[in-house]
Amino acid sequence: MSTSQATPLAAETMPTLDQSTEFGWSSAEAKQRGIYGFDSRDVRSRPFNMLRSRLLKLNRHKGWRLFGIVSATPAVGKSFCATNLAAALSRTPGLDTYLVDLDLRRGSIAHNFGQPVEAGMRHYLEGEVESLRSLAWHPQGERLVILPTDRAPAHSAELLASERMDRTVAAMRACTAPSLFLCDLPPVFANDDATIVTTKLDAFILVVEEGRTTKKQVKDALHVLDQAPCAGVVLNRFDGGLLADSYGYGYGAGYADYYK
Repeated sequence: MSTSQATPLAAETMPTLDQSTEFGWSSAEAKQRGIYGFDSRDVRSRPFNMLRSRLLKLNRHKGWRLFGIVSATPAVGKSFCATNLAAALSRTPGLDTYLVDLDLRRGSIAHNFGQPVEAGMRHYLEGEVESLRSLAWHPQGERLVILPTDRAPAHSAELLASERMDRTVAAMRACTAPSLFLCDLPPVFANDDATIVTTKLDAFILVVEEGRTTKKQVKDALHVLDQAPCAGVVLNRFDGGLLADSYGYGYGAGYADYYK
């Protein structure tokens, strides 16, 4: 029996905008696909601009750069919020923004941008792809790097706890350029994937939906993820009060004219 050890994996680096594959994109197409964060003049971008300010403040005061986006249960707008927040962050001068899809079984970031996935994070973590650079995209004209994944019955927990995942996180932290990373994670109660990944990141944001997510689910989700700091809780589709308008978020009548 051979006593030789496996060769250690080489250090990984995060692909830059110039090193990622560009795909055709426009502001009109973005809005057709429900992505409003690229246009600060669109009233529907307002809540994501507020979230952007929150993350930038945490970055300045705490040095946090790696954020997970999670929900307690499926279908509450988690990936919608992650996509739009990444779009809003990408408009920050001098900042590189990365959107990483780590929902390995039900990835939806590529679908949000209308792109097929030939190689993604699942393939990289399984060792089928050697470099993150080969799977990175960016929408034409935008300062956003996307690392997508497909939908497959993967052994996701094992992959997210693997050495390749640790190498990915190390590459994020090793970025010398000013940068923020958003990692779209599976729902907390789907499996233990979110628990595994959030312990590797700086903090997480919990997305909940009015009328769908219960108080107990929020409390239990925060308890499950208590080994990582919570950067905030986002109430999606709020139908009243400070952040309410016909889109489920906003300031109400009067501000539409201001933003025009």
